[in-house]
Amino acid sequence: MKDFRLFDITDLVMDEDFARWVYEQRPEDEEAWRAWLTKNPDKHLMVAEARSILESICIAPPVITAQEIQEETTRLLQTIQEQPLPIPGKVARMKARSWYIAAAILVACIMGSLFFFTNLQMEKEPFTWEKMTASRQLIEQVNTSDKPVTIALPDGSSLALAPGSRIGYANHFDSSANRDVYLSGEAFFEVTKNPDRPFRVFANEIVTKVLGTSFTVRSFENDTTIQVIVRTGKVTVYSQAVTNTRRSATDHKPGEVILTPNQQLVYEKAGHKFQKVLLDDPLLIVSRVAEQKMEYEDASLISVFNELSKAYGISIVYDSELLEKCTVTADLKNETFYHKLDLICTAVGASYEVIDGQVVIQSNGCQ
Repeated sequence: MKDFRLFDITDLVMDEDFARWVYEQRPEDEEAWRAWLTKNPDKHLMVAEARSILESICIAPPVITAQEIQEETTRLLQTIQEQPLPIPGKVARMKARSWYIAAAILVACIMGSLFFFTNLQMEKEPFTWEKMTASRQLIEQVNTSDKPVTIALPDGSSLALAPGSRIGYANHFDSSANRDVYLSGEAFFEVTKNPDRPFRVFANEIVTKVLGTSFTVRSFENDTTIQVIVRTGKVTVYSQAVTNTRRSATDHKPGEVILTPNQQLVYEKAGHKFQKVLLDDPLLIVSRVAEQKMEYEDASLISVFNELSKAYGISIVYDSELLEKCTVTADLKNETFYHKLDLICTAVGASYEVIDGQVVIQSNGCQ
């Protein structure tokens, strides 16, 4: 990875490795860039702005029919054949041959792009309940009441199915390698841990995969977005459409997003985009007894941030060298997560921003 500490946002936007991280979100790129940001916390804002620029210029391809592809290809080939040779002799023939080769490559690229975009459009057809469950022998349950209904699953997991929602799963989860559940609507899952058999929730366009955790999936067919909210543990979410058509057994899942406690993923159906954010009111993942100890007097700022991060399961990024001399005196008991941050930052003259589901501290240090 290049050293972008001395570069500006333009260098970052034009870098191929950075663009691949933004568009493809490969796990190895995610790990590398997260490690780089940990070492360079002052670059989070530059990275966020560069990511926003790249995402804003990603234009959805138009719908193109097979007939239009054939007509455009025929027209381009005919234009190439009708081009006159302006210079006689061997040099002219060499130039013409080079020109024909270049033109042929252009046609091939255009054809490839047209077919790619057409296939992409086919991949992005709506994932209805009928499409998800066709030819599968499932036990189905529908909540027709006005209150959540608790359902026990064959592996000991359970879920609270929201009103107007439907769930489907195989009897005893069969003998497959995964525990697959199909959802239309909203449900809160509490999954029994089993590392040998991942638990997967198929909800329209996306798949949520876990080993053992608690989370909510909201995916009504008429909604414009799909939401996944993690309460405890960790889940991975990826697009069912892209996965089905482009991933082999050994490939990484394109566009895979990892969620941790108090993070929410919002998937926009129209734009086929993932966005990871923190919840408006993050909840503690430790006991209230532990929170009652959050009263500090001349405590190390770094240790306070570490305790707060563990209490909520939220990553807090800062420059440890700048903050190593900082101390804080504050009573953080019975305060919301964001109010805790406000009190800390006010006390030490710092500020924070929430970027890509984590908190980034901005500070000039302490004397």
